[in-house]
Amino acid sequence: MVAHIMSIEKFEPKKNVERPSRKEAEAAVEVLLRWAGDDPTREGLVETPARYVRAFEEFFQGYNQNAAEELTKTFEDIENYDDIVLVKNIDFASHCEHHIVPINGVAHVAYWPDKKVVGISKLARIVDIYAKRLTSQENMSHQITDTIVQTLQPKGAAVFIEAGHECMSTRGVGKRNAMTVTTSFTGCFKDDENIKRRFMEMIK
Repeated sequence: MVAHIMSIEKFEPKKNVERPSRKEAEAAVEVLLRWAGDDPTREGLVETPARYVRAFEEFFQGYNQNAAEELTKTFEDIENYDDIVLVKNIDFASHCEHHIVPINGVAHVAYWPDKKVVGISKLARIVDIYAKRLTSQENMSHQITDTIVQTLQPKGAAVFIEAGHECMSTRGVGKRNAMTVTTSFTGCFKDDENIKRRFMEMIK
């Protein structure tokens, strides 16, 4: 269990990072507009720095949220449930930490409760929290399972993510239809092939 705790701490934002002011952030956007070759004082761009900074607040609101805290409220009246709990087809929008361009995809999240059962909306919420940060799909997959394991201590957890990356489709190799699939399995989902197979069949 210690390995999971260390992993979550590593993924959480550092508290001592000094954040610039909104004015400084908007000034940085103006610099980028000039670097691109445009004039930030022209009519169509005058308010773009402010809009872009507001968009950043929405894109990356996950830095102001704690995924583990979302799973602290559990339901004792169904704590004896003993089978897979799956929430599938969770749409998400994220941004690649390498190029800050969109990642759009779908996540399927499951766990096998031991003593704690959480509201199903919370599984979708932790997907959104990790998606609303600069990330890689590989890390995001592990962040979700690690958080579930640490907070709910289930018999196992599983995550399957399929997403399109604009760093591949709109630049670079330019493969518009390429999709990336990542998985993360722990506990019974990792050790028992029958349970893993059930999970894969359920998300089809």
